[in-house]
Amino acid sequence: MNKLIGETSPYLLQHAHNPVDWYPWGAEALERAVKEDKPILVSIGYAACHWCHVMERESFEDPETARIMNEHFINIKIDREERPDLDHIYMDAVQAMTGAGGWPLNVFLTPEKKPFYGGTYYPPVNAYNRPSWKDVLFSLSDAFVNKRDEIEQQATTLTQHLEHASQFGIQASLNLKVPVDELFTKEQADTICENMLRQGDKVWGGFGRAPKFPQTFTIGYLLRYHHFYKHPESLQQALLSLDKMLQGGIYDHLGGGFARYSVDEKWLAPHFEKMLYDNALLIDVLSDAYQLTKNDVYAQTIKDTLDFISREMTSPQGGFYAALDADSEGVEGKFYTWSKAEIHQVLGEQAGPFCEYYDVSEHGNWEETNILWVQQPLAEFAAEKGYDAAVLGAMLQGCREKLMAVRAQRVRPGLDDKILLGWNALMAHAYCRAYAAIGTEAYREAAIRNIRFCLQEFRIKEGGYAFYHTWKESKAKYPAFLDDYAYLIRALIALSEVTGDQDHLYTARDLTNFVITHFSDESGQYFYYTIDDQKDVIVRKKEVYDGATPSGNAIMAQNLWTLSVVFGDKSLADKAIGAVSGLSQTAVRYPTSFGVWASQLLQFVQGTAEIAVVGHDYQARLSEAGNWFIPYRVLLGAEKNNEDIPLLIDRYKENETLVYLCKDYHCIKPVFYISEIINLI
Repeated sequence: MNKLIGETSPYLLQHAHNPVDWYPWGAEALERAVKEDKPILVSIGYAACHWCHVMERESFEDPETARIMNEHFINIKIDREERPDLDHIYMDAVQAMTGAGGWPLNVFLTPEKKPFYGGTYYPPVNAYNRPSWKDVLFSLSDAFVNKRDEIEQQATTLTQHLEHASQFGIQASLNLKVPVDELFTKEQADTICENMLRQGDKVWGGFGRAPKFPQTFTIGYLLRYHHFYKHPESLQQALLSLDKMLQGGIYDHLGGGFARYSVDEKWLAPHFEKMLYDNALLIDVLSDAYQLTKNDVYAQTIKDTLDFISREMTSPQGGFYAALDADSEGVEGKFYTWSKAEIHQVLGEQAGPFCEYYDVSEHGNWEETNILWVQQPLAEFAAEKGYDAAVLGAMLQGCREKLMAVRAQRVRPGLDDKILLGWNALMAHAYCRAYAAIGTEAYREAAIRNIRFCLQEFRIKEGGYAFYHTWKESKAKYPAFLDDYAYLIRALIALSEVTGDQDHLYTARDLTNFVITHFSDESGQYFYYTIDDQKDVIVRKKEVYDGATPSGNAIMAQNLWTLSVVFGDKSLADKAIGAVSGLSQTAVRYPTSFGVWASQLLQFVQGTAEIAVVGHDYQARLSEAGNWFIPYRVLLGAEKNNEDIPLLIDRYKENETLVYLCKDYHCIKPVFYISEIINLI
């Protein structure tokens, strides 16, 4: 066993018995590299990563390969989900060197932590137009000894590149004295929509070519754009994308929940790992779609996915686990796939229509086995085959339950049971959105419980505002990153809307002030990814583009704007406007990579509805708001007036619960129900 044996990350523990002398990232390994003047190999992956497992089996478990690694390098294993800051830095370095990236990420550093060479998966022998791992090790070891000057120069150049990379797409600060409606225009919003639709797949939904990711931020923008401007093409592309994902193999038709992405354009074959954040973000956008369309398929998918989260991804304390592996018994997707014979054995005479509906065949639809996926919507399929749609739907439901019971007896994929602050906040937000859209009380309770858990277990010091990033077995560690704080603030704002508890808003404001103090860059306009007192990174990066999760800077812009309206704080508003204006040209040009920024730009164009509910029945009125799609609003509720919050000053009338619709704090005559003003929002 090696130095990983004392870690809590499932990914690191998977490597604890390798013959490689692995260290976790930390002072012991880094100081040894300096003392012995050896290059550092940093290998980064995550528990649900298929190719990470492959490289471990082929190379890291091989004694001869391990001997070479141990003799010539200081070897460090990193769980990218525990240390996304290091992953971002060294992924950028590898992408700059090779033009590509992915996991496992293998990067070689000087003893001063500066990168000089890297790549992703390396086979044990020359294959796939890639050198063998042993050849890479030997050539780099030799170069470090015999071409040290060249290596040091490469490392210095790369590090300088990393320092400059954070400035991508950020314009010089604009004059904030210019009115918001001149800084951000309907023409910009139109161009964003056009550029998104230009990338849309009009047949299979989604955006771009395979591999296809959900791109929920793009879908969310198109739903909002249609809502305000009645643009059927936007709605059609957004709903086509959702419908094709829901019908595809990326969605688990038996157990609920979504895999990370599809390797093909049709959404048939996923990489089977299920990540907490993907499911949270898809719940968000499905809630939007349900509120907008009232399509029961979206409501049912929300329910089934949150049933999966509750059943398989929720800890006894109310935290949410990080991920489920793609592999079981060493085979990708084995837990989720079926032969036609297996299905016939379980379902008997019902197997015929079930197999036809879910495209199950003797030869299989993927690697000689079958992924359940739907090629026609239920009503269309039933009409074509002469079935009663309701009867067929009930029969398919019964079949799914039978197969689910059989699947439950299989060897399960590994569970990555670490609990990450930011991803938990994304799921807490999703539960709030699902509660608002569907009204299931258990969803609100799950959000309340999770936020209570996060505020209690992740705080570094009781009563303080500094948090840890990851938690497992009652132990939290690593300082939280920008994304953690940004997502937590957003979740607190959402929780205040579904509970009417203003304490969440005060906590959100306090955390926002902490972020401004400890994460702001020199311009005061954007935020670094790491906190100001973190010393073990070679650069402080700024992340502004949306990846699989939303940009922490973009979410902070949304938070700043919302809290500026809630508390009447112009300084927060100016920060939000400045951040979006600095990236507006980039968001217009590349909207599928800047979808959250694009959405905030659209909010500035469209304006923010301010809704205040005051009186004894305020909680019922807040819940009523979920009956409609109201994307850009601040929603506040209270039993009595609150002098701290401008929208709640002088609103209370005895024995009445009143709803106020305001803009810039100027309100129309109050009404008793949100339904009375919905056409004015």
